[in-house]
Amino acid sequence: MLVLRNCLMRALAARQTQSVYYSKLLQAGVQNNFAHRAEVRKALAKNKEWQEQFLIPNLLLMDKQECEITYLVPWCKIQKPPKEGVYELVTFQMKPGGPALWGEAFQRAIYSHINLNYSKLVGVFHTEYGVLNKVHVLWWNESPDSRAAGRHQSHEDPRVVAAVRESVNYLVSQQNMLLVPASFSPLK
Repeated sequence: MLVLRNCLMRALAARQTQSVYYSKLLQAGVQNNFAHRAEVRKALAKNKEWQEQFLIPNLLLMDKQECEITYLVPWCKIQKPPKEGVYELVTFQMKPGGPALWGEAFQRAIYSHINLNYSKLVGVFHTEYGVLNKVHVLWWNESPDSRAAGRHQSHEDPRVVAAVRESVNYLVSQQNMLLVPASFSPLK
């Protein structure tokens, strides 16, 4: 089970102006089951150092927090990236009906991109709690430029175009974000 916590954080400019900048923080934590998740949360609630050094200072900057619990889809295994790089998190809001309705078409679309070998699939996750019928796909790329070049190549590949054309029939919306791992990230 993967827990995704998405926070919108405020940061005041260092100058004397009152400009406010926003930054998104995506925290992902792998937990074995709900009992393990409860143990982790209970331990953090008792950890005064964590509360004083991280939680309390950051609560003042946090405007919004969303939390989802997701599961790795059965046809995907988490893949470790070959080296440091950047990540793209693509979120698909699919039509109601779940993977029984759109799963095969979605899987074909993902594999059509994998087969071009411009990006490495890290994992595909489906929501269990949160907005339902949401799928998160995490890709690894050497750089934003290598990702852009690969995407342009994929738009011209008839296999990708056909697979995406089929999958889009089940799509409500999609969005993506470029993720650059922080210095303390295990993905660094």
